[in-house]
Amino acid sequence: MKNLIAAFSLVILITSCSKKETQPTSNEADSTIIIDSINAARTKINDSIKSLNSKNRFKDFTGSHKFTHNLIKTPGKVEFKKIEDERDHYNVSGNIKSGGNFVKIKGFMAIVTDKHMNFTGEISQSISENDNGKTYTRKGTKTFLSKDGGKTWRLQDMINGSGFVDYIDIHF
Repeated sequence: MKNLIAAFSLVILITSCSKKETQPTSNEADSTIIIDSINAARTKINDSIKSLNSKNRFKDFTGSHKFTHNLIKTPGKVEFKKIEDERDHYNVSGNIKSGGNFVKIKGFMAIVTDKHMNFTGEISQSISENDNGKTYTRKGTKTFLSKDGGKTWRLQDMINGSGFVDYIDIHF
């Protein structure tokens, strides 16, 4: 019986210590799949942040609006085109023309508050009553201010090259 127990123990020992064929069981996920899923999630988050950052804080000014000068009786038009993926930023261009008198505006408008817009660009004008129609150009950054809740925006650089006051307005 001792021999039988010893033989049985020997068989168990041999079978338990023998090398077993190992099949690759991959409990670990492929690292490229993990990286791709992380990148997809990051892209989705970045796109949503980009979308939120491009939404206006203030009302949308996109479109054509009335453009006036106090010495030109016929109003003109100014076009606001929203700059894609930018918040409250527009490309602006337009003019007023009546006879030999004109005002031209071209540049970039940033809405700063519900009462202030900063225009960067060029506003040129020729008014026959001022220096016989000599062209006067305002360049750089200028402020338009609204005192009536955003219906009318007036250029704050009002003194022209002749020393007279100009009322240049954009109406919404």
